[in-house]
Amino acid sequence: MADYDWSRFTKRIAVNAPVQEVYLAWASSFALESWFLSEASFVNSFHHDRDKDSPIQVGDTYAWRWYGKDGNDSGTILEANGKDRLVFTFADPCKVTVTFTEQGIGTLVELVQENIPTDDEHKAKYHIGCTQGWTFYLANLKSILEGGIDLRHKEPGVVRDAVNV
Repeated sequence: MADYDWSRFTKRIAVNAPVQEVYLAWASSFALESWFLSEASFVNSFHHDRDKDSPIQVGDTYAWRWYGKDGNDSGTILEANGKDRLVFTFADPCKVTVTFTEQGIGTLVELVQENIPTDDEHKAKYHIGCTQGWTFYLANLKSILEGGIDLRHKEPGVVRDAVNV
C-alpha cells in the first residue's frame, strides 16, 4: 500500500433533497447544529459575531464544538458561493472542500479533506479519525434531510453508565 495517499481522502453521499437545501444545511450556525455540531459560532471579517441563522461568508472564522468532546475546533471559511461549494480550514493544517451536485432527484455531496500531514500521528488522527467522523456526519445529514431522524447520541454518560451496570 505504498502508493496510498495519506494526505487526503474523499467521502461521497447521495441525499434525496435539492442542492440548495443541502447547501443551506452547511451554511449557518443554526443549520450546522441541526445535524453536525452541538454548537457552532462564526465571526465575520469585521470581528462581529454572525447571527445563528445568517449565511456564512468568505473570511468568517468559526468555533465548533461536538457533543461529547471538550474544547472547540476553529478555522476559517475560504469559499462559500451560496449555492454548491464550500471550502474551509479544518483540523489545522487541513482543508475541506464540500461540493453539491444535482444527481437525479437529489444531490451528490462530495467532501475532500486534504493537506493532512503524513506522519503516523496525523495519519491516525486526521486521516483515519476524520474519515470515520465525516462518514458518520454525512450519514446523519442524509438522515436529517430525508427523514428527520438525528443519529447523534447527545448524552454519552447514559450509554457509559448503562454499560458499566
